[in-house]
Amino acid sequence: MTHSRALRVGVDIGGTFTDMAILDDSGIVAVGKTLTTHSEPAAAVEDVLRQTLTDHRLDPAAITTVVHGTTLVTNALIERRGARTALLTTEGFRDVVEMGREHRYELYDLALELPRPLVPRHLRFGVSERVLADGSVDTPLDTAAVKRLATELSGAGVEAVAVCFLHSHTNGAHERQAREIIRSVAPELRVALSSEVNPEIREYERASTTLANVYVQQLVETYLEDLRARLRGLGLRCDPLIMLSNGGVAAVDVARRFPIRMLESGPAGGALGAVAFGREAGRPDQIAFDMGGTTAKLCMIEAHRPLVTHTFEVDRVYRMRAGSGLPVRAPVIDMIEIGTGGGSIARVSPLGLITVGPDSAGSEPGPVSYGRGGTHCTVTDADVVLGYLDPHRFLGGDMALDADAAYAAVKEQIADPLGITVAEAAWGIHATADESMANAARVHAIERGQDPARLPLFVSGGNGPLHGPGVAAALGSPSLVAPPAAGVLSALGFLSAPMSIDIVRSRHATLSTVEHSSARDLFAEMEHEGAEVLAASGVDRGDIVHERTLEMRFAGQGNEIEVPVPHLGDGWRDALAASFAEQYRQRFGTVAPRGVETEILTWRVASRGPDPRARLHLAGTRDGSGARTGERDAYFPAVGGYVSTGVHDRYRLAPGTVLEGPALVQERESTLVVPPGARCTVTEDSSILVEFTPAPAERAPAERDPVRHDPARPDQHDPAQPDPAHYGTAQHGPAQRDSAQGEDR
Repeated sequence: MTHSRALRVGVDIGGTFTDMAILDDSGIVAVGKTLTTHSEPAAAVEDVLRQTLTDHRLDPAAITTVVHGTTLVTNALIERRGARTALLTTEGFRDVVEMGREHRYELYDLALELPRPLVPRHLRFGVSERVLADGSVDTPLDTAAVKRLATELSGAGVEAVAVCFLHSHTNGAHERQAREIIRSVAPELRVALSSEVNPEIREYERASTTLANVYVQQLVETYLEDLRARLRGLGLRCDPLIMLSNGGVAAVDVARRFPIRMLESGPAGGALGAVAFGREAGRPDQIAFDMGGTTAKLCMIEAHRPLVTHTFEVDRVYRMRAGSGLPVRAPVIDMIEIGTGGGSIARVSPLGLITVGPDSAGSEPGPVSYGRGGTHCTVTDADVVLGYLDPHRFLGGDMALDADAAYAAVKEQIADPLGITVAEAAWGIHATADESMANAARVHAIERGQDPARLPLFVSGGNGPLHGPGVAAALGSPSLVAPPAAGVLSALGFLSAPMSIDIVRSRHATLSTVEHSSARDLFAEMEHEGAEVLAASGVDRGDIVHERTLEMRFAGQGNEIEVPVPHLGDGWRDALAASFAEQYRQRFGTVAPRGVETEILTWRVASRGPDPRARLHLAGTRDGSGARTGERDAYFPAVGGYVSTGVHDRYRLAPGTVLEGPALVQERESTLVVPPGARCTVTEDSSILVEFTPAPAERAPAERDPVRHDPARPDQHDPAQPDPAHYGTAQHGPAQRDSAQGEDR
């Protein structure tokens, strides 16, 4: 072993690949990527870490930090692989989780399917008790009924119980009492209380979140123990830290108690990486775009902070319809998920249009070009045909792609049915994917009061640099930023996240009736709770900072907005009202009405430790020698089709290097496609800045001889055969968009 400095490791388990990055004080020293093992996720983590440590001669004992994000919770909820769970609620309210809000998310669909609760009706039980909205007790808890139910549930094979009594967010005494009874009778049952998991107003969302938390708890605990044992087996001396959906990290014990806060832990890393690079380069506002093998995610960064929401939906019946999934109330980085990734399946619709996704070939079996049994043509297969991916250098040469199989799949499934050339079909798949993601990005930005045409696009994920230029062009973005190790940026982003926890209370009151002392005391209580959690995770109390926000609305409204809380000094009510008015103006583009009473619903405190010092640069120096490694044919309609395109090694490009498009910049996990008319510059932080200029007038694209042209052999230069047909980005079917966030916009 040759490395003696302290090492920090980030690991992200995605739908197709498991990514890993290793840092020391000088920057990125190693990255790794392997196919995700869905049946045993920790196995892929162990394999990629062992292989990377061996390849780079790194000492496992030098690793001081491991930060881990995973899709385990999301997948378990979608696939219904959780514990056999029961629900205890106030008598007469056991059907709340099935009735929901009685909202028809698709008004005219006569065969409408509603989200299926995690607990069937025969395992939902009402108990005699009643707490009123002000927290006072109207009817005491029927302890004998709880004891009897606990005995019956244990005998029936139930493994977990969620307790969600009416108004327990105000007074959770009955829930705590029920837990003590259940534990005394059936100590093997896991019990989750809504007053602890999600102490917020709105019973349906509170019950749904509590159920989801306890439903996956056993699975998460087993997984985390397996992961910890595998890391110890490799020689690591530290326990992993777990990435949370809010953009912070937590100790294993916190994640085990509240696994629902891991719901979107993986995608959070890409947004955090964008923030880290943006802060160093002076880009406070940008669009973070991450495209992997299964999905693409997009997030708005404002003033060096990713936007955060507190409502999320999982397991939607209709992927594109808000309200068709199970609501979860937890702090989540506000991003949209788009059903487009490298493994997204391309088809010809009944209308004769090319469509892409939202279903994906994933990693098992994967795209046709993976050679693992996949039969459906995918975006990755199209990119191989277009010459953007080198079949012999995929994942640094560790995984060869079958270019012939990709070509045959595109021809048979897309080109022949449409009567177009294979190159046109492949370009149609590529362009359709770009346009669908650009449409989603455009709507997401506008909904948040941003103009996407003025924001740079920060790309990450294995397919982000490859498709990002097309998305940026469709948005009219002035530039694109491709960071180093973009293909594993989520894992890198984890290493820039502080320890954090979010504390929440619901206390409904009009602003004019809230006393200064009660507001001060409530925030102090919440800050103390947050500090206790972080201190138990090893954070020095002197390094903890707290951010206060309130969810406020005009009296009588049904939705609220989050408002930063000014200093609680003299004139604090006027200052808070002004803060609310400013947030209202930013959100809705109009001045808040005067003379209308405002009210507070929810109080929030975000407690955070210090930001870790992480250099996300490539370690070492580069003089640019040998950076151009060759050429291969790549397809660009703007300049006539297949053209000989320079290929450059990302790891050898020196800061200040300027390249003119078309060009291909390769690193182990991703390829940056620089289109014709664009200019890219390697910046001091090892990123590549791509600036767009008007492209030359498009000529008719050329298709190589389908028999003789082999995308895997760049040395072939058959005469181009012009074809007058040209398929632009807007002609290939509707966008596939998934607005993955909550129902209260």
